[in-house]
Amino acid sequence: MRKADFPIYRPSPTRFFFRAFEVFVAATFLLVAAAATAQGASRIKDLVEFQGVRENQLVGYGLVVGLNGTGDSLRDGQFTQQSLISMLNRLGVKPTEDGLTSENVAAVMVTADLPPFARQGTRIDVTVSALGDAESLLGGTLLVTPLLGADGEVYAVAQGPVAVGGFSAAGAAETITKGVPTSGRIASGGIVEREVPFDIAQLSMVNLSLRNPDFTTARRIAQAINAFLGTMAARPSDPTTIRVQVPGSYGTNVVDLLTDIEQLRIRPDQLARVVIDEQNGIIVMGENVRISTVAIAQGNLTIRITETEQVSQPGPFAEAGETVTVPRTDIEVDEDTESRMTVLEPGITLQELVNGLNALGIGPRDMISILQAIKAAGALQAEIEVM
Repeated sequence: MRKADFPIYRPSPTRFFFRAFEVFVAATFLLVAAAATAQGASRIKDLVEFQGVRENQLVGYGLVVGLNGTGDSLRDGQFTQQSLISMLNRLGVKPTEDGLTSENVAAVMVTADLPPFARQGTRIDVTVSALGDAESLLGGTLLVTPLLGADGEVYAVAQGPVAVGGFSAAGAAETITKGVPTSGRIASGGIVEREVPFDIAQLSMVNLSLRNPDFTTARRIAQAINAFLGTMAARPSDPTTIRVQVPGSYGTNVVDLLTDIEQLRIRPDQLARVVIDEQNGIIVMGENVRISTVAIAQGNLTIRITETEQVSQPGPFAEAGETVTVPRTDIEVDEDTESRMTVLEPGITLQELVNGLNALGIGPRDMISILQAIKAAGALQAEIEVM
């Protein structure tokens, strides 16, 4: 049989179009499903901290010089005077107390955070704060200041010009102050001199610490890690800690393991909680807050007292009498009779709760009292935390 005897199949344009449309619909469905799954999910990186990967706080005491008469009063600040004399003695200068009258020096506390895995020679930012009665650190320079850790060892040394964001100006009858001129910052003003020993490559077990402890969240993180690794390497030991055994496939490359783990996404669970700041009238409610059946009525009693003084005097040509002031009092009572009672059905959501309270025209401060009353009645299925 010749080649020309075989029929040649040519798909019609209509069939090709419908096939492409089916592929497009399937792809769109997958994208929508993935977006719905990822909605409300957070990276493990944003939920936990890796134990051992942490900052260390440093502190030191130093002197800032070069101030334009805004430093400490040496006669009143004895510690500033003693520090200045000690520093000059180390430099070979033998001053006397009577000769130290400068107001261009200020005693300061220097603080900094030592980043994890900071190596020798790494520069860090430092914060400088006045310790005495200095008026401003503007234009000053911090002299070499050792920064100590909690163990008393020197981990960094700071020095450099202080950048101050605030200022203060005074005249004969008025003073203007913007910001805090007695506190400043030195960008990259500290140099790391000692490293904190920590070898992450030798770890056989990695501990993850939840920033917001929760049993359900800890379990979901462990399940996500085990599903990714294909082995039961992670298990929660408590609502705060998840222990992860380093798989043999990663060897000593723990950094790769942490990089893969921190990008996984899970939906964290949270406790039903209402946070109240009574001073500022702020209310924050979680999405899991629920209300049982309860009726709410809110009414305000307003009493307004107005005092109006009137003058009483005798009539014309009267033989007796005197002009006196007679008080007149006007009292108004408003019982807010238009207030209505709202019934909240069981298991309502946070949005329904807010809508119900707003229907009464209730402000934030009255809402705080109502929430506390609902909690006292046993109808608020949430924890109330007062700041």
